[in-house]
Amino acid sequence: MSKNLEKFLSDVGAAIGSQFVDVRPETLARYGEHTLPAAPRVPDAVLFPSSTAEVQRVVQAANDHGIALYPISTGNNIGLGSRAPATAGQVVVDLGYRMNRILEVNEETCYAELEPGVSFQMLHDELARRGNKLMVSATSGPPHGGVLGNAMDRGAGYGPYFDHFGMLCGMEVVLGNGDVIRTGDGSLETENPLNWHVSKFSSGPSLDGLFAQSNFGIVTRVGIWLMPRPPMSKSFHFVFPDDDDIEQIIDLCRPLKLSNFVPTLFRVANDLYAMAPEERNSEYVKGSKVSFSDDGRKAMQARHGLGAWQVSGMFYGPSDEAIAPLIQRVRAHFERSGKARFISHEEAQAIPALKIAIDSMDGKPSASELGMLSWRPGSGNSWFLPGMPMVGRKALELNHLGRSIFAKHGMDYIVMHVASARFARGLHVLVWNKDDSDENARADACYRELTVEFAKRGVGVGRVPSDYYDLHAEQMIPELRKVSSALKRALDPNGVISPGKYGIYMEPRA
Repeated sequence: MSKNLEKFLSDVGAAIGSQFVDVRPETLARYGEHTLPAAPRVPDAVLFPSSTAEVQRVVQAANDHGIALYPISTGNNIGLGSRAPATAGQVVVDLGYRMNRILEVNEETCYAELEPGVSFQMLHDELARRGNKLMVSATSGPPHGGVLGNAMDRGAGYGPYFDHFGMLCGMEVVLGNGDVIRTGDGSLETENPLNWHVSKFSSGPSLDGLFAQSNFGIVTRVGIWLMPRPPMSKSFHFVFPDDDDIEQIIDLCRPLKLSNFVPTLFRVANDLYAMAPEERNSEYVKGSKVSFSDDGRKAMQARHGLGAWQVSGMFYGPSDEAIAPLIQRVRAHFERSGKARFISHEEAQAIPALKIAIDSMDGKPSASELGMLSWRPGSGNSWFLPGMPMVGRKALELNHLGRSIFAKHGMDYIVMHVASARFARGLHVLVWNKDDSDENARADACYRELTVEFAKRGVGVGRVPSDYYDLHAEQMIPELRKVSSALKRALDPNGVISPGKYGIYMEPRA
């Protein structure tokens, strides 16, 4: 242990309690683990502060001693880096362990005030305890993932309040220089900022976006808007038989979202994405460099009664009778294609792949979808998250590109497009045997080729696994990297918070 680290940990122990400073080898190893291709990134220590004031003390000590910190909320962003720091040797600041309070639930203006450790499951359970008047926009990821952390990394759900960062209103942030600020009307010099969590903007610039996918500060408290839970919700589902039907699907979804007739996003899941949570790759042989076969996919589709693509959405309303004509209108729209097969809400409840969609749009956290991470043995998993315009021919082109790159590297093409009015985010899931060095290297090469080839076609990603921060930053114009570095220097002049996260450094890399 270096003298600087030793002095830093001594100061932090005095500030937050020495029992909340952990340097045990087994703890460091656990926090260094992840599912990505690179080796573990073991931190030098793990800290467990309990308040904004304690986080501020940690940041001040880091500035005094030149220590790099890596804050996390609950550390459950599986496939994007988990709890491991951006580089080995940083000190993990685990905000979720002790800062896990729901500070307020306001049922009049429909928001909650949260600390970083509040998970989707915790918030859902508290709202249920209060009578289910409000609903959280759930992800289909880990139920114990942090609401705040997911929003700050611009994660999303599927219902009308799907944009988790967009639903934030009013933050408390410890900057890299140790100052504490509040955004919006929280910045007023008053003990009672009345509009802090109901109005996003006060006078002057809006700073909230600076702290999403960056390393300029540590967000310790947020307000998040919640949706009033309607009396009734009913899903609808369509199955399409062929891979190239994605072109028609996207063109069918677009007008229903441009008019906002369908209030949820559309989940457009391919066969493996929908069915892998319930299946294992029956063709897998260690050392094989061949993707799962088309014949195997067709057999699996037949077993589950599904197709090459499954399309899901949901309506909300006062009663079954009010929702029924809405579903009939959507059904008529899709069935004009001549290829869509309708599956009702009631039938879908008994189909695991579609039940996942129902729960996610109904605000119910579930771990079921994570079953796909066992599609192959060996615990390797990363997410490639590009987008595309809601134009069928572009969707077809990009799906051909993605499938060909997966096949080139012997990966199984697992993808879901989450479609809004003008844009769809593609959740491309890489699952491989990390214990097989060749397969691990091919997964890494596959991700890198996807990144470069999609960027050539003008397509960036929504979130980045920590192995690839620099790779994605290299695709950006140098002027943008310079601006990020200038902001880093202004708000974190000693570069103590997560250096390298999202490719942001004190000086832009050449």
